[in-house]
Amino acid sequence: MADITPPCIILDRPQLADNIGSAARVMANFGLTDLRLIAPRDGWPQDRAWATASGADWVLDAARVYPDAAAALAHLQIVYAATARPRETRQPVLTPRQAAAELHGASSQGLTIGLLFGGERAGLETADVVRCQGILTIPIDPRHHSLNLAQAVAIAAYEWRTTVLDAPPAKFREGDPPAAAGLVEGFIGHLEAELEAGGFFFPTEKKPSMMRNLTGLFTRAQLSEQEVATLRGAVHALAQGRGRALAKLAAARAAKPE
Repeated sequence: MADITPPCIILDRPQLADNIGSAARVMANFGLTDLRLIAPRDGWPQDRAWATASGADWVLDAARVYPDAAAALAHLQIVYAATARPRETRQPVLTPRQAAAELHGASSQGLTIGLLFGGERAGLETADVVRCQGILTIPIDPRHHSLNLAQAVAIAAYEWRTTVLDAPPAKFREGDPPAAAGLVEGFIGHLEAELEAGGFFFPTEKKPSMMRNLTGLFTRAQLSEQEVATLRGAVHALAQGRGRALAKLAAARAAKPE
């Protein structure tokens, strides 16, 4: 059995240094150390974050900055998005406790795991939610939906900690482990390019929603590396076949007398 590695905490476009520092503080409280920041509004580093971290400097000192969610998630295999479920997605929805149990089982199998949190104002975009294998939703009272970013991180981190201390390890998946997000992202980009070349996106204004559906489909499937390679090979073969067919058609037209 592999060692248990805690999930990384990914903050998507955080606005306030105080919230970053407070998130680092609760991460340290519950034994999480891997903090990733996606395009923080005011840049990085920010002195105010260290001031509000109450001594959890090692978390902030090691924090890494990424330009977008695709880059931040590239080497992770299982990620849950902390958000209310967008209507456009079909990912499974879990409470923080359920998500902690699932992530614990995944980590016990040696998989790389993470939790993605949205910015203070707008939360997560659907395009980034569909990059994740599931959705973590905190069951707050509907009379008051507002929840501070650091509070959300604290709830998820607490549930992770109690799961590690109390729950027996669970086997996450039989067979080959899921591929890292970057490999799946590369396949989806390959597929998108070939679908574009084949005229699939019609009408063109529906392309974003079509790509969200496809991204969600392949993300939920938790493809192994071999499955990703097989799918890329299939797309490549189809593209080659289309190219040969077009070449034959062009040759036939060229040979046809005027």
